[in-house]
Amino acid sequence: QVQLVESGGGLVQPGGSLRLSCAASGSIGTIYTMGWYRQAPGKQRELIAAFTPGTGNSHYADSVQGRFTIARDSAKNTMFLQMNSLKPEDTAVYYCHAAVSGIMSPIGFDYWGQGTQVTVSS
Repeated sequence: QVQLVESGGGLVQPGGSLRLSCAASGSIGTIYTMGWYRQAPGKQRELIAAFTPGTGNSHYADSVQGRFTIARDSAKNTMFLQMNSLKPEDTAVYYCHAAVSGIMSPIGFDYWGQGTQVTVSS
């Protein structure tokens, strides 16, 4: 079993920055993918950033490209989302996600953080 715990959300003015963190705990074998999603009120959850450790490839949604950056601290089993130049339309609940295998099997399972609120407003 793997648990993801998020932190770092809050209220910020337009143009400001926030750094979200997602700490993983439990029995972790291989992390196939990791990423960040967000869901605004009345809208569908969308993928905004993803990273594949095995290849080093990263992907960003057009809406956040150039402003958001995904990072990872392997030693602490933590990933981050650095958000700069925030806009009101970035207001949403942000969720971290990882596809992770256990120690005894290569099969990956989806795990989600509990979500953290980001509000961009003056």
